[in-house]
Amino acid sequence: MRILFIDIDTTRPDHLGCYGYHRNTSPNIDWIASRGVRFENNYITDAPCLPSRSALWSGRTGFHTGVVGHGGTAADPHVQGHHRGFRDQYDATSLIAALRKAGYHTATVSSFGERHSAWWWYAGWNEVFNNGKGGLEIADEVTPHALNWLEQHAEEDQWLLHVNYWDPHTPYRVPMQYGNPFENEPLDPWFSEELRAKCYQGYGPHSARELHDYPSPSAKANAARYPRVSMESLDSMDEVKRWVDGYDTGIWYADKHVGILLDALREKGVLDDTAIIVTSDHGECQGELNVWGDHQSADDIICRVPLIISMPGDRKNAGRVDRALHHHFDWAATLIELAGGTVPGNWDGESFAGAFSRQADAGREYLVTSQAAWACQRGIRFNYEGKSYICLRTYHDGHKDFGKVMLFNLTVDPHEEQNLAATRPDLVNLAMGYLAEWQHQQMMTANSDIDPMVTVLLEGGPYHTRGRLSDYIVHLENTGRSEHARTLEERHPDELDDGYAY
Repeated sequence: MRILFIDIDTTRPDHLGCYGYHRNTSPNIDWIASRGVRFENNYITDAPCLPSRSALWSGRTGFHTGVVGHGGTAADPHVQGHHRGFRDQYDATSLIAALRKAGYHTATVSSFGERHSAWWWYAGWNEVFNNGKGGLEIADEVTPHALNWLEQHAEEDQWLLHVNYWDPHTPYRVPMQYGNPFENEPLDPWFSEELRAKCYQGYGPHSARELHDYPSPSAKANAARYPRVSMESLDSMDEVKRWVDGYDTGIWYADKHVGILLDALREKGVLDDTAIIVTSDHGECQGELNVWGDHQSADDIICRVPLIISMPGDRKNAGRVDRALHHHFDWAATLIELAGGTVPGNWDGESFAGAFSRQADAGREYLVTSQAAWACQRGIRFNYEGKSYICLRTYHDGHKDFGKVMLFNLTVDPHEEQNLAATRPDLVNLAMGYLAEWQHQQMMTANSDIDPMVTVLLEGGPYHTRGRLSDYIVHLENTGRSEHARTLEERHPDELDDGYAY
């Protein structure tokens, strides 16, 4: 079997046509979905970028690997200690290692390992193509490497090619020569002046008033380099549209290059004999929880990611929608089995290959998600009486307006505007029971005595917020938001002198 794994960074499913989006952002991905299975409820275990791909590649949660953040101790895997052999566990039990053992030649076109100094992420690959731009490359700089590889190897058998596009990730940087394909198309009605005004009066990094992280000269300079993004704030609905158009254009541009890859397979005569997988490492808030163009929570918007799988010769599954609850490493385990391999014994991922082959849905009772790079938060995604819910337990708010406990009915409130925690304590208790059960299971199967989220808290909180509060409070006061400054002072008195010994 041939496998083309298309990994498009920062792509939320509800901005793809095959998931119901009103804009034509993804005609090529939609075509793949028409030939395969579209997964409605596929969730990453750990957000954002580094923790997500770490979990997917290792088949294990961040609790087990140690990777839950973007800096500090929790950005690196737990040290294996005296159990480590001549080669480490990623070389022995990663997704790519399992496919290598099954006889696959593996190649990646990605700068991900360099972007996060996650050099262990390259374990198992036969070939690595890294253009050295650390995720700031555009698709035009990725596709030629993939095409060159396909020209040489497409007609061979037993290969996996991983192609990593970054275009939906901020800063939005599709070349201006492509114009704005959505210039004359309206936004989703959810993007209202009422929403904009509410967010504008709010606070937090990447909020409507601080679009490019916390205020700083470097943030302004970075924004000035990219004409598709708003400079500083969403002070009008025109700026909201420019912002969302920039994100959608990034998806559209990546999809355009997906079409180029499909054409290459078609020209080689192997398109119908190639398994095609399309997914992402995390979603992207576009106003939800007053986060714009970033991935700072463990919620549904960030942790639900697209998954489309089209298997060669499998027309019984064509156009099917799988609605079961899955973690992203569950489909990785499934892929290993479908490729004739064996899922490593240390994996948390659970294969559903049998159900997939029978065109049936079979997933988990509930899912637990995690965020520790921009906030410290765990989410519990579950169904109750035919409705979909997510409950968020916050341990550090990342200087945003996050409650300690938040509950959202996703069936009627997909943008997470109505916190039901106070009115539905029964569902909060159910979710906390699931979380306790998950924590017990994680502890009983761990090789370490450390919960890495506690490590993050002890090292000063989420990496991206450390040492930033004092200056941000001054900025809030200078921009007429003293009430928010007082809120953050009350919540984080120990951060005001930046006195952490880390």
